[in-house]
Amino acid sequence: MPIIETVVKQHAEESAFLWLLRDSAVHAPHYSLKDMAKLDNRLDAHIDGLRIAGDAGWEICKEAMGVGESGEVFAAALLAFESRDEARIRTVLEAAEERLETCRGLVSALGWLDWRQAEIHTRKLLTDASPLFRYFGLAACAAHRQDPGAALTDALRDEEPIIRARALQSVGELGKKDLLDFIRNRLTETDDFCRYSAACSAALLGDADSAAVLKSFAGPDFPWPEDALKVAMRRMALAAAIDWQAAELAIRPDTLRLAIIGAGAIGDPTLIPWLVDQMPVPELARVAAEAFAMITGVDIAYADLEGERPEGFESGPTENPEDADVEMDPDEDLPWPDPERIRAWWEKNNGGFRSGARYLLGHPITFEQMEHVLKTGRQRQRHASALEMSMLKPGLPLFEIRTPGFRQLRMLGLK
Repeated sequence: MPIIETVVKQHAEESAFLWLLRDSAVHAPHYSLKDMAKLDNRLDAHIDGLRIAGDAGWEICKEAMGVGESGEVFAAALLAFESRDEARIRTVLEAAEERLETCRGLVSALGWLDWRQAEIHTRKLLTDASPLFRYFGLAACAAHRQDPGAALTDALRDEEPIIRARALQSVGELGKKDLLDFIRNRLTETDDFCRYSAACSAALLGDADSAAVLKSFAGPDFPWPEDALKVAMRRMALAAAIDWQAAELAIRPDTLRLAIIGAGAIGDPTLIPWLVDQMPVPELARVAAEAFAMITGVDIAYADLEGERPEGFESGPTENPEDADVEMDPDEDLPWPDPERIRAWWEKNNGGFRSGARYLLGHPITFEQMEHVLKTGRQRQRHASALEMSMLKPGLPLFEIRTPGFRQLRMLGLK
């Protein structure tokens, strides 16, 4: 069958674009598992077009890697790993090594493979002389929730911080409770990322002292303060979490947004009136509504609690070429709330909630309810449920919500 180059190029372009879309969607507030599965099926259909094109598909993807974007590296890496062609694999590894910002595309490709395919490559990567390539191997094992064995033990003592941090993170993701004592001893690591990774894993494995370490990362000076906050709030005792939220985070302008997100992670309905009070502030309205929904389970749009975008409010990049602010609006995909309607809804429905208890999507946090959220919730809600499940049963591997959607459906018995 003749190859039509323009069609193959279109498959390559769409594959790269759809990967970038899913890279954002896996943590988006409006994507459900079924939405992810549809998106991933679209992506895999274009990858299939590249597979059918054979050598021509590879050459076009190889050339596309020159733009230096993660989506192009994902498509080329997936074809290379599936082919088991050492020259092609070396090409994509070197491309990722040259542009470190594209590494996530390569790791994602290893995660996209089924484990039987990926294992062959990860075993080689885990013993490579390059620290970056060993990192790829560890990350691929973690993506599949597969234990690297002795390679993990070695990585935990590696001289390279990037390897130690990835290994420390893997311990919690894999539910390696047998390594908890080792992890506890790493809560004083001098490297920030190693210390943070150790604290996250210790929290998942049941260690209470990890929360104090995570609190130190829940601030504007750390790259992922919201991630640190969400894990810390869930590991802390309820009273201590509420005290931190109210007495420290909520009184500072630079951590007020974190206080709102933290309220949603805590899940105690006593925080809802305070959340509603934040909704008239345009910069805080949508994230406060998301925290409200995280606790109550109400769909702001479906329940007719949605409001209008405030007149004159701007967020994210503008069309003004002199505007130096190019940060995307973090709440772009969240609905605008109507504070008065929401207040009225709460006054009518608060009798169904008990103060001093923790809720997620309108129900007390139990293992069975978290399993239900994992199947039916949206991505951020699903991530919350995965964290709760691992904390409820220390040693349970953290469910990976970034796994291809069609595979997750099978794992959860939905397909």
